[in-house]
Amino acid sequence: MEEKLRQNASDCIKVVLFGPESTGKSTLAVQLAENYHTVFVPEYSRIYAEEKLLFNKTLTFDDVLPIAEGQMQLENKLTPKANKVLICDTDLLETKVYSEAYYDGKCDPILEKYAIQNTYDLYFLTYIDIPWEADDLRDRPNDREAMFKAFENALKKYSKPYILLKGSIEERFNVAVDHIDELIKKKA
Repeated sequence: MEEKLRQNASDCIKVVLFGPESTGKSTLAVQLAENYHTVFVPEYSRIYAEEKLLFNKTLTFDDVLPIAEGQMQLENKLTPKANKVLICDTDLLETKVYSEAYYDGKCDPILEKYAIQNTYDLYFLTYIDIPWEADDLRDRPNDREAMFKAFENALKKYSKPYILLKGSIEERFNVAVDHIDELIKKKA
């Protein structure tokens, strides 16, 4: 079980798009991956939830660990294919925040361990100043402020390096590129 949540070692720069739903993370992941001619790790929870919806099933606390395992499996599979930079459209810390938000503060201790232990060079915390876009999976348009605070508090609590992304998708993209370029220069 624990091996499935362990992050493989890598020399590439890893950045995470992190924050509440409908804040542009997936759009930015695609744009950044294209900009750096690299791969991005999609949000596995979306893939998992869409499959459950096909069978009219709702997510429960028992789904949290399989979601976390799927996320790390995708990341570990795609890391060797990265071109200097790996763009992650979420991570285990985000899964932890959602677990606590949806399941009365509960988080599996194994998930918590690896959410804290796995490392990334930089998190991009996406602010809630872009319009909400509803879809079949998004369900908390009125909780955006509280969810944003939960994400920000997690980054602070575990001393994760982060930059706040605000404004339009274009503005967020430009700020992210500036910071990733800086990481690439430092690593060269």
